[in-house]
Amino acid sequence: MLDSLPGTAVLLTDGRREFDRAALMQRLADLCAVLRARARPEAPVGILADNSPDWLMVDLATQVLGLTLVPLPLFFTPQQWMHVIAESGVGALFCADPAQGAALGFDAVLAVDGPLALCETRRSPHAVNLTGVQKLTFTSGTTSAPKGVCLSAARQWEVATALREGVAPLGLERHLCLLPFAVLLENIAGPYTALLSGATTICPPLAETGMQGASGFDPVACLEAIARYAPHSITLVPQMLQALVAASAPDDPRIASLRFVAVGGGKMPPQLLAAARARGFPVYEGYGLSECASVVALNLPGAERDGSVGRPLAHRRVAIAGDGEILVEGCAAHYLGQPVQDGPWLATGDLGHLDADGFLFVDGRKKDILITGYGRNVSPEWPEAALLGSGAIAQAIVVGEGQPWLGALLVPARPGLTLVQLQEAVDRANAQLPDYAQLRRWRAVPPFTPAAGLLTSNGRLRRAAIHTTHANEIASLFDQPEL
Repeated sequence: MLDSLPGTAVLLTDGRREFDRAALMQRLADLCAVLRARARPEAPVGILADNSPDWLMVDLATQVLGLTLVPLPLFFTPQQWMHVIAESGVGALFCADPAQGAALGFDAVLAVDGPLALCETRRSPHAVNLTGVQKLTFTSGTTSAPKGVCLSAARQWEVATALREGVAPLGLERHLCLLPFAVLLENIAGPYTALLSGATTICPPLAETGMQGASGFDPVACLEAIARYAPHSITLVPQMLQALVAASAPDDPRIASLRFVAVGGGKMPPQLLAAARARGFPVYEGYGLSECASVVALNLPGAERDGSVGRPLAHRRVAIAGDGEILVEGCAAHYLGQPVQDGPWLATGDLGHLDADGFLFVDGRKKDILITGYGRNVSPEWPEAALLGSGAIAQAIVVGEGQPWLGALLVPARPGLTLVQLQEAVDRANAQLPDYAQLRRWRAVPPFTPAAGLLTSNGRLRRAAIHTTHANEIASLFDQPEL
């Protein structure tokens, strides 16, 4: 892939530094030399850093050397970082702050000429079989212990190649990165696809483009960045698009350069799609999974259908199981510590259907996992357990599918608890959770009981029944913007 890159075009920039093919190849050679000089040169390499050209060059350098890269999302908690490090056997960590690396056990700093330091651990990492795994990507975590998805380099570039072919008629020459590189949707659909196309990848720090943590977003800052860098393409999650639509005007000159806005990571309401197009956003909805190296299906110019997530890309086949579950062929997916799946089809856990023209429609989740408006996967049992452990809450149900934050219905543990005391209990629970799994709003409700049909005989929540019975209370958790 690197041999086919154009020789003179700017391939990577953060708005201040520019890298053409020669500069990129030199930087890769320097990084490879440092990686070979480690005490354990074969050990997996972690990276905990903001978006930058350097992040991408570390990614490429590990591919040159046949090493496994383990991205640590900035929005994980320190406990989740430690879990990822322990499970993956990371032997060295690229980070902007060596003190942060030392706090995670990487206290031997190797000299690196650039904004990222490579810090090595003095202990012997846990031995993990990662043969053929270039990237070990940990999901946002349906529980406090995220699972690692094992991906080969070939699978990732396969997706990027299919995307390049799909968007080729648009002549995209500048891609602005708005999502963290630890998220495959940006890492592969953005820079990888741009590199194959000879386009420029623009990757300033996330704060410059409006991202704040896992779920904070400043749409005005993002619009200003789009106006400043004049990209042809960007990738968003639905909640970001919603905020940009609210902050923009019809035919807003700040977005005039855009030719392709890919939206994925969560279900998009049809009303939002229509509003975005009325503003001038050329929006194309897609669908993907980490297990499939991100994008599986995508609406494309000349091949789009509202309400669908597009046709499967050229490298994928999709089928629908008898119970309505979406199946994807050819992923060869497996999780860290588990064997490669049996059979050619991956069961996605999503329900959907294909129309007569092959467009895929996603109808909902097979299980209870919530996908927030920012594309974060959260099992409701996780924050519910934190709430129940506070001592003030007897029952709780967490809601927020497709919403910008999570909310909860709470049953006080005893009569007489004040709203202040309940809020203190919520605050204690939130202190145990990363920001994407925290509760922003809640309502106190009467107990859920088997007699009312809201609880099973063994005490499990009947979620669908609770959603129906308390529809108004749940709607009130999301009916006003957050101040």
